[in-house]
Amino acid sequence: MPAARMSRTPLPGIGVRYDLTTRQDRRLSVVASRDGTRVLSAYRRDDPEECSLSVRLTAGESEALIDALMPSHHSPSLLSTTDLGLVAERISLSAVSHWNGRHLGETRMRTETGVSIVAVLRRADAIPSPGPDFRLAGGDTLIVIGTREGVDAAAVILERE
Repeated sequence: MPAARMSRTPLPGIGVRYDLTTRQDRRLSVVASRDGTRVLSAYRRDDPEECSLSVRLTAGESEALIDALMPSHHSPSLLSTTDLGLVAERISLSAVSHWNGRHLGETRMRTETGVSIVAVLRRADAIPSPGPDFRLAGGDTLIVIGTREGVDAAAVILERE
């Protein structure tokens, strides 16, 4: 039986769509919006393009579903940013990003949005606490933390082509 397959598609200005094809060849997708809402969709086995179920979830409902699927995903040492009015998100740079090859400091991210870039994921590597002289590359995923408004503003800046 083939392994499950997961893909990730950035949706500029909206968020990210995650598509999972299970080992039984069933297709599920989640559209993760920047406002914290999620849309969970399941597709028909006999017609994988036809949606058989679509459920819109609030951020709280999404967390409850995560707890049901992975009850041990929380560690007592992890900071619950939502309780503090902060959010942490992944923002991907496209291959044709304006920031491709430029230094992180050129984004003026903290000055313009108040958001901190706490790590960059590049291929199989994680670069924690990148400095202003860190050179960005298309395909990088930036882990940002800040207010909801700040993260939304950061996404607009980083999605510039």
